[in-house]
Amino acid sequence: MVLTVLLVLFVSCFLLFSLWRRSSGEQNLPPGPTPLPIIGNILQLDVKNISKSFSKLAEVYGPVFTVYLGTKPTVVLHGYEAVKEALIDQGEEFAARGSLPVADKIILGLGVIFSNGEVWKQTRRFSLTVLRNMGMGKKTIEDRIQEEALCLVEELKKTNEAPCDPSFLMGSAPCNVICSIIFQNRFEYNDEQFLTLIHYFDENFRLLNTTWIQLYNAFPQLIHYLPGCHNELFRNTLKQKEFILEKVKEHQESLDLNNPRDFIDYFLIQMEKEKHSQQSVFTMENLIQTVWDIFTAGTETTSSTLKYGLLLLLKHPKVTAKVQEEIDRVVGRNRSPCMQDRSRMPYTDAMVHEIQRYSDLVPTNLPHEVTRDINFRGYFIPKGTSIFTSLTSILHNNKEFPNPDQFDPRHFLDGRGNFKRSDYFMPFSAGKQEKRACVGEGLARMELFLILTHILQHFTLKPLVDLKDIDTTPALSGIGSVPPDYKLCFIPV
Repeated sequence: MVLTVLLVLFVSCFLLFSLWRRSSGEQNLPPGPTPLPIIGNILQLDVKNISKSFSKLAEVYGPVFTVYLGTKPTVVLHGYEAVKEALIDQGEEFAARGSLPVADKIILGLGVIFSNGEVWKQTRRFSLTVLRNMGMGKKTIEDRIQEEALCLVEELKKTNEAPCDPSFLMGSAPCNVICSIIFQNRFEYNDEQFLTLIHYFDENFRLLNTTWIQLYNAFPQLIHYLPGCHNELFRNTLKQKEFILEKVKEHQESLDLNNPRDFIDYFLIQMEKEKHSQQSVFTMENLIQTVWDIFTAGTETTSSTLKYGLLLLLKHPKVTAKVQEEIDRVVGRNRSPCMQDRSRMPYTDAMVHEIQRYSDLVPTNLPHEVTRDINFRGYFIPKGTSIFTSLTSILHNNKEFPNPDQFDPRHFLDGRGNFKRSDYFMPFSAGKQEKRACVGEGLARMELFLILTHILQHFTLKPLVDLKDIDTTPALSGIGSVPPDYKLCFIPV
């Protein structure tokens, strides 16, 4: 009895202290719904669609508001003006990466995506330099993508017009492009190791966007020790890192310090140069994590966008027909599409942009964090506060994109049919490369254009159901938007 009373008193004191600390120390944060002790605002959010919940809260509290995901305050920026002011105008202050507990357990402060401080600065600078040296954004990488797109076309022909799930094939092409950069080789599409690797990417993206993982990110201290799909996610990433380690060992055995062949070689050479420095960020652990980061970001986002894109083109055959007419007119059938063609293919360019806008692959962006105490729009945001920027509120802005919930390439065309750029096009986030903008944005843009044009140059897309029954709603919506599963037939033209 005495123990029970003491426990109740302890919990009560803890809750009162928690409420007092919030009211006294965080009173200048942006407004938001009143949080409950310990669980915060989690009951007021739809964990199956956090982005939709943020949009509803913005209607009440405006473009800058605070929510508590568990006990920690998170400031949400909603709408183009607020996001631009933070990520572009005050990019330095918003340049840190915010915490995402499930990712923190996997990444341990290393790599280029979820690291901070010197680890992030040096690893990112090094990675950008190496990727550019290896042809990122240049003709050399375009040639690799074209070659892989032709390999993909041959694989699609092997389906013999039978119904197929495009998930694996849409992951294979971008994965092989990344493999050529990291490992200097590609895999055959029937390679068992390659099949397993693609499966892990696909499965991890699905797991990351489950309700369970959203709850993990809110209550990591509790859920980490419970059974659940987070354990499967950790096992999958461990297997991927074991694969990368094997490749690194192979590279060590054949390394020529004067003749780097790929990203791993460049990193190993830098490790050798700094082997006597105790402060060096170029360690084996960071190499494996950086390769995993580039591998994951370079494969899954492009793969999911391609899969979403084919579904949207199935749903909208008139759009597909217009794109194919433009391909026939500009490229023809006797050569491969190239990036030089894009300037003469405004409708196709608009279609690719519209796929990215509509699919809204990372609705709330990866979390940022303020690097120092700042005043933002009249509110005080202390150093270390996590920031979510709603990309949905920008990509689906109804003033910039009339009927934003409709798939329509005309969102990126002017009255004369010319391609029209938009400042609201932020599928890769925003800001300078040296801040938190996507390292692989140029590569992804090139892959989406070339792979989609190669597919539509060679095939007609045939749905298995009536157009009205094709559902483009994401299967899951958490950190990212997971495209629904479907099948289609690739009919050679």
